[in-house]
Amino acid sequence: MNRTAIIGVGISRCGHRRDDVTHPELVYEAVREALDMAGLWIDEVDCIVYGTMDPFDGILAPEKWDGEAMGVGRLKPMIKVTTGGTTGMSIALTAYTLASSGLFDVVMAVSGQRVSENVEAQKVLNLAVDPFHDRPFGIGAIAAAAFQASSYMHRLGDSRRVEEAMAMVSSKNRTVALRNPKAHLKRPLTVEEALRSPLLIWPIKYSDSCPSSDGSAAVIFASERAAKRISDRRAWVLAADTISDSYYWGSKDLSVWDSLAILARRVYKRAGITDPRRQIDTAELYDAFSIQEILEYEAVGFAEKYKGTELLFEGLTDFHGDLPVNASGGVLSTNPIGATGLIKTAEAALQVMGAAGEHQVPDAQTSIAHAWGGALQFHTLIVLSSEIGVKRP
Repeated sequence: MNRTAIIGVGISRCGHRRDDVTHPELVYEAVREALDMAGLWIDEVDCIVYGTMDPFDGILAPEKWDGEAMGVGRLKPMIKVTTGGTTGMSIALTAYTLASSGLFDVVMAVSGQRVSENVEAQKVLNLAVDPFHDRPFGIGAIAAAAFQASSYMHRLGDSRRVEEAMAMVSSKNRTVALRNPKAHLKRPLTVEEALRSPLLIWPIKYSDSCPSSDGSAAVIFASERAAKRISDRRAWVLAADTISDSYYWGSKDLSVWDSLAILARRVYKRAGITDPRRQIDTAELYDAFSIQEILEYEAVGFAEKYKGTELLFEGLTDFHGDLPVNASGGVLSTNPIGATGLIKTAEAALQVMGAAGEHQVPDAQTSIAHAWGGALQFHTLIVLSSEIGVKRP
């Protein structure tokens, strides 16, 4: 496969309701920004990969409505991908594969989502679980996170420490979102406020949960020859992949995310990463719920099993720490579900491009972005770098 880089990134302003724009106009915000960053006209894009979670918009085949906003009307080939919460990063991986295959030189991944159009997201998410054993109980994403948190507490044997660590994740991500002009939730949150937050499903509190957002993203991938010709600002893709597991929770230990750990080892091997904690400068992990960021620390190799809370108590993953995680504010601050994984990819690319603005991590050379979806069984992971090779440990 040919070397491939991200050369353009666009993220719309995200919020609870974007009633000021139509669905195509929301998508166009991100597309226009990505094209401007890359210095491209839409005619120079060879192919478009589009993805969204149709049920959350309440729109049948939204790609038909959004087509003009993406340039499909200029007779460009388009592929649609939908994989639950990993949709955004799945289309990023598809665009990357097309650009690196030699089939196309410039491929744009686009996603837009208006979750405010949906009546109740949890009713949709309930459809992802086992139809016989789980669905009748109304189990959705919040319950899944509650199972993860309670399992982790049991394994660690210290529920209070885990509760405090979860509050620290929420406080860290919600507060750093103040630096991000595109983020949805922008208000400081102290650890004490997070601990006093109303309970949803024990031990998940309101502050431990992500919002439902309207927003869009666009990321432009280019082959090496096109990237070097078009732009001086590039985020090279060192490795990327996806993995799938069983959707049935009853057969899993939810205190660990083994499938993500397997994926991380596979992707790191391709990228040449042997010491992720030292070789990765910043990470965009999919923190739909605060407990998940802790599990992800361990799965992607930042901490040993059941030692993820230590990173928080030592301040290592803070914005000014040695390994900032979710410098954008994370999913806990912005979550237009189908587009979220693409926003994570975009934010990770901005970091290694040195273009993240007020939430730029100093001297970031290597970053990773991650997304999960379905009933906890889908994972996607991408490694980006300012250089074609990864820095040595």
